[in-house]
Amino acid sequence: MREKNMIYGEFGLISIIMAAYNAEKTIEQAISSVLNQTYPNFELLVVNDCSKDRTAEIVGRLAERDSRVRLISNPKNSGVSYTRRHGLEEAKGAWIAILDSDDAWAPEKLEKQIALQKKVKADLLFTGSAFMDTDSQPIDWYLRAPVEVTYRQLLKQNVLSNSSALVRKELYAKHYAVGDGMHEDFAIWLGILKEGRKAYGVDEPLLIYRIARSSKSGNKIKAAKMNWNTYRYVGLNLLSAFYYECWYMVKGLLKYKNLK
Repeated sequence: MREKNMIYGEFGLISIIMAAYNAEKTIEQAISSVLNQTYPNFELLVVNDCSKDRTAEIVGRLAERDSRVRLISNPKNSGVSYTRRHGLEEAKGAWIAILDSDDAWAPEKLEKQIALQKKVKADLLFTGSAFMDTDSQPIDWYLRAPVEVTYRQLLKQNVLSNSSALVRKELYAKHYAVGDGMHEDFAIWLGILKEGRKAYGVDEPLLIYRIARSSKSGNKIKAAKMNWNTYRYVGLNLLSAFYYECWYMVKGLLKYKNLK
């Protein structure tokens, strides 16, 4: 326990950003999973993007019970990228974690990432993922996390689930990406790794990602276009973008083949 407390003190505050819009059905589960973390030194910044349901009411009630939860409101509906950036502007910690308002974390998610960071001195960490359906029922599928990922490896497949990331605030802010029709989180991770850094994974299902069982057969054409736009955003020429787009499509098919 003494050793764990020393690690807690050394690592410092983590700012967790949760963008929320009309999330009344799932947000309490998401917030509860944060409050149940074994690593206690965090602030949870829930940024409400002008929800029309009971989202703000639910978050306000939970904030009254735990001072680590802060409800922040956008002046107008702005979309998830601008909403997360609003949270980033309010963040006080040296580290940033993202959790979507319909996902959840296992209790030791942050603690295990911190332990790995201390070991490998990482600037960007992620975890494996378990899955639940829209009714919060487990789906028998597990997405593994590679031990480490380089820039070129990430170009072939985005294995960094946004809600599993833990990243230094200065790097997240430096590479923060906002763009229409692309994967902004993917662009952020590519920007960070392009500097010669690596991302390190905890190969345990510490993120519980909510997914519709039918989503594996969703709009793959739209997703491919967004991936292409991301490649172009980070500076790939046409030939390189085409090369990695082919890798993306092959890897994408393999990724979902075991989803039941």
